[in-house]
Amino acid sequence: MNGPAIETRGLGHRYSGDRRALDGLDLEVGRGEIFGLLGPNGGGKTTLFRILTTLMRPTDGEARVLSRDCVTDPGGIRKRIGVVFQSPSLDGKLTVAENLRHQGNLYGMGGAALRTRATEMLERVRLTDRAHERAEKLSGGLKRRAELAKGMLHAPELLLLDEPSTGLDPGARRDLWTYLRDIRERDGVTSFLTTHLMEEAARCDRLAILDRGKLVALGTPTELTAAIGGDVVTIEADEPLALRDEIAARLQVEPAVVDGSLRLELPEAASFLPRLLETFPGRIDSVTVGKPTLEDVFVHRTGHRFWAEGEPES
Repeated sequence: MNGPAIETRGLGHRYSGDRRALDGLDLEVGRGEIFGLLGPNGGGKTTLFRILTTLMRPTDGEARVLSRDCVTDPGGIRKRIGVVFQSPSLDGKLTVAENLRHQGNLYGMGGAALRTRATEMLERVRLTDRAHERAEKLSGGLKRRAELAKGMLHAPELLLLDEPSTGLDPGARRDLWTYLRDIRERDGVTSFLTTHLMEEAARCDRLAILDRGKLVALGTPTELTAAIGGDVVTIEADEPLALRDEIAARLQVEPAVVDGSLRLELPEAASFLPRLLETFPGRIDSVTVGKPTLEDVFVHRTGHRFWAEGEPES
């Protein structure tokens, strides 16, 4: 149990040409954490997930999982981790119990020990009554429970989950988080999950935010939103670039232009709004004020919205 569950130093990966999916990533995940990796599609999440699960070798730097090197000791890592992929890995023509038995055989398990462990896992994910039902008949939420039972069958120390809430209804998502907390408290299992869902990231103990292969933020969700230090004001107007310059000149604050909207971070937005509206009558279509969210953290660190394409506006 010595050392972090996951550690990367200068980790990078380059695909064909000059496209870098990961760029000098330094990251550490402590034992027993529920750790989230948040980022938009193309941000580097999948590449990092594939490296940590030993499906891909990095082109630069180092990655260690449970104190073992991902390049030199992939076999040692695979024995000690559980993986739940975004795409279903169940054999639909097999029953739930048969899927678990097949998984156990892959890890060298068998006989009474495997039957006992499979029964225990089905009880823990509340699938005992579906044990002899073919996997293709299960709902999305029940399939995800079966995937979790498979991933935990061999009692791993670390569970890696790729977009685990994809396709799940709110009830199934709550079940997932109940399960992750249960295996931490009962078994000391560390969970590492990738996500593009803000509400899911907010449930993690800590999270890293990736954008274009770079680490742009790291900390607890509360720490990250608190660092913005105030309210977030979003202004919609017909000529955002011109209005930005006039606000800077007349009100001594300089909004950023993000996807055609003006954005400000202010300690006290309530006292600013009357001045803004009085100074620019008829120029503003709408103004919204809110407490910082993880998406605001992303915008603050990158200069563009979570799902934005291309470069930030000048």
